Amino acid sequence: MTDWSRLSHAYGTAEDVPGLLDRVASGRNDQGWSDLWSALCHQGSVYSASFAALPRLLAIASDQGTREDDAVMALALAAAIVAGEDQPHDAGDVRARHAADIDALGRIATRMLPTASDRYTYVYLLQAVLAFEGVPVWGHRLEDVNNDEYEIECPECSAVMFVAFGDDGHFSCTGDYAIGADVPKLPLRPAAPETLTGLPERLHTTAHAHGQEDVAVRLTYLFGAATCPDCKAEFTVADQVHPPLVTAARRRGVGRPCPDDGNRPRPGRRAAPPPSRDSVAMRR
Repeated sequence: MTDWSRLSHAYGTAEDVPGLLDRVASGRNDQGWSDLWSALCHQGSVYSASFAALPRLLAIASDQGTREDDAVMALALAAAIVAGEDQPHDAGDVRARHAADIDALGRIATRMLPTASDRYTYVYLLQAVLAFEGVPVWGHRLEDVNNDEYEIECPECSAVMFVAFGDDGHFSCTGDYAIGADVPKLPLRPAAPETLTGLPERLHTTAHAHGQEDVAVRLTYLFGAATCPDCKAEFTVADQVHPPLVTAARRRGVGRPCPDDGNRPRPGRRAAPPPSRDSVAMRR
């Protein structure tokens, strides 16, 4: 039996976590997910109570009576927690302690992946699969594929850049293109699918096989090349996506399946919508 009073979360003692888990498990309280996410994975930070919640999140995701969107939420939160395993959290070797739970969560996410009803849910589930496998970086940075851009640094001059691949076009720039129409932009060069190897090939092939062509195309830009507008250095976009870079989108909660501080993009940007009961396909 877990003694939650001895554990902590973002706001102190974790004694309220069982109640929060009961609320989301009931399937009748959408606010419960926001409260739970805020406590256990506040702006990406994890705590001793975060890992202690993994068995309950697994139970919610695996229960055949759980609504599909609640199962996705449980998987997304569990994945975000596991992806934070390298942070200071006083929870010990979490992969060893929770190996069975993490393995089971990964199997559920993999099983649900082909039936995701939209791009957003699909990317969250694909990211979850990678997080449970222990894949670095992409276990928590793949979700930015949903946000139409990555904020990175030029490897040569350290200029902060936006790499965009959505409705606004496919380009790199060093100014905020959302509020400045005259910001200089340079075209991206997507990777040819047949040249992809390793993890990029796996992700692209998987998305294509599942009929997620929009995701597959976005991945070619993520694993393709960009040019820095300031120094004209050329580089692979994915090589500059690092865990330590806390993007403006991340600070504002953009793209989180259940953000703790609101789904608010920078002015002019569209936040990726969270999974909802209307957008998530029914499990088979």
